[in-house]
Amino acid sequence: MKPFVEIHDVAMRYGGVEGTLALRGTSLSVAKGEFVAVVGPSGCGKSTLMRLVTGLWPATEGTVIVGGQEVVKPLSVAGMAFQNPTLLPWRSILDNVMLPLEVVEPHRRRLRTERAAYEAEARGLLKLVGLEGVEKKQPWQLSGGMQQRASLCRALIHQPALLMLDEPFGALDIFTREDLWAVLQEVWLARRPTVILVTHDLREAVYLADRVLCMSSRPGRIISETRIPFSRPRELATTYTPEFQALVAALREEINTARKSEEVPGAA
Repeated sequence: MKPFVEIHDVAMRYGGVEGTLALRGTSLSVAKGEFVAVVGPSGCGKSTLMRLVTGLWPATEGTVIVGGQEVVKPLSVAGMAFQNPTLLPWRSILDNVMLPLEVVEPHRRRLRTERAAYEAEARGLLKLVGLEGVEKKQPWQLSGGMQQRASLCRALIHQPALLMLDEPFGALDIFTREDLWAVLQEVWLARRPTVILVTHDLREAVYLADRVLCMSSRPGRIISETRIPFSRPRELATTYTPEFQALVAALREEINTARKSEEVPGAA
């Protein structure tokens, strides 16, 4: 299958020629509709990789291609969700979910004449993630887990071909986090966007992804790929099986090995 996201020999250095080298020789490909998780030691450049793919930052070296086009500016085909929901406190949950429609074309042009249809889409997403009936509430009236569900809806409202998730459940307690794994799996099965998930949680990576890519210590690069053999939909009980735990243990060992071979930060 032809890749939807391609990264070829990318490097990223902050602070000029003497600055920190965050990525070096980084390459990967993600097929259309695939769910890929990226794991690695802290500071290895996982979030940097995400910003390069979405066009928020330009690469120092190499090329980033999404949908057959080289990325030279922020992508309109990408939806993003982060560790913190970042919902606007003065807007209702429904208005927060619809915010990207006010920015991203062609939805921005259509919003005035097709608002009812867009509102129906937003309400449908909120229902899909278990938030039916909260449309008029303010963010402060929702729990952290509910806010993160709304944030996921906001990332999906403009029907992005690419969904980028940067530690979206990292600030939540384990029970809420596991509930949201099921929600995200259901959303992905229903819509099949291409997903790149950055996470420190190895159980989360194995539970959700088709493939898990492990990065080296800084300067980061992809050092291993693990294909996940479990069929979908996956149940939480799967995470307690010996086969699942063996995959998590193998990934943990990959990361431990990467940490021990860490290069000097800023090395050329």
